[in-house]
Amino acid sequence: MTSPAQPAGASDAAGSGQPHPTDTPEEPATVSAPPLAFGMGNNPTADCIADSAGGLTFDLDAPERTDASDHWSAALVLRRRAGGPGDGGEEAEEVRLPLTPNGDGRLRAVLPSTVALPEGRWDVHVAQGDEVPVRLVPGLLDLRSLVDRRPGPSTSPLAVRIPYATKHGNLSLRSWLRGPHAEAGDILLDDDGLTVHGVLYRVEDPEAWLADAVVEARCRRDAELVVTAPLTADGPDFTFTLPYAEPAAEWRGGPDVWDLTLRRPDGTDPVRIARILDDVVDKQQIFAYPPRAIDTPYAAAQAGPYYTADNDLSVRIDERPPAAR
Repeated sequence: MTSPAQPAGASDAAGSGQPHPTDTPEEPATVSAPPLAFGMGNNPTADCIADSAGGLTFDLDAPERTDASDHWSAALVLRRRAGGPGDGGEEAEEVRLPLTPNGDGRLRAVLPSTVALPEGRWDVHVAQGDEVPVRLVPGLLDLRSLVDRRPGPSTSPLAVRIPYATKHGNLSLRSWLRGPHAEAGDILLDDDGLTVHGVLYRVEDPEAWLADAVVEARCRRDAELVVTAPLTADGPDFTFTLPYAEPAAEWRGGPDVWDLTLRRPDGTDPVRIARILDDVVDKQQIFAYPPRAIDTPYAAAQAGPYYTADNDLSVRIDERPPAAR
């Protein structure tokens, strides 16, 4: 898809088991931003093209120089929001990319897929010389290569970067770096549970890896509560059905979240199930699944899958709304 911005997404209070961004809680919003030349006003504009390997190319208008002999330097600055996944509360990280002429009178910065960008949300700035970096506004975001992305048979970590417009109209990136990775596909629902189809990437022999693997649902309220279900595999493709009955038996009111993971018999290298191989930066409102009414030993409840703020797949069991009881 080629668009100026990504669809709106909502922050997830439950999250994915990882700390959430705390310094600038911006989420995507549909934004149409007028083009502004670099150096004019506080919101210069950048076009961005994504490639299927996970690389990004940024193009900005070059600043005007009053004197041809003036020396200037510019850089694209990526700043990871403190408190992101795996951050541990440290100071936010920064990555600087040089801006060089692209031959069309503009400046270009390239973020190759081979440059590791830790998971999280990265705010995009531009810095000229010693001036304070300023946030960029998204121009044209060409994300067509991300649609239905199917990575090749590599064992290196999978790099996923999706640029998007925040609710304040600024340009940011959502980055994932995963290996192995279990990509969720079609999800089928019935009154008793859910069936998930997916693909395992970034392992040497996916079929052998999946041969004795199971799906694990772990309760976020109490990590000792674990439910497993068998899966079937055909090469890297896997399918499993998770009934609601077992996790529902542990429910005692309020929201219970169960995170879904692929796990081998020896317990090593568990793989979180997620959906990140497309151009939708936040899945919660785009891929929304209505909960089903269920009966539990405690009380009437409802259950259903949902995508967390990190696009990981989980199941939520909660109280049934009064009108549905």
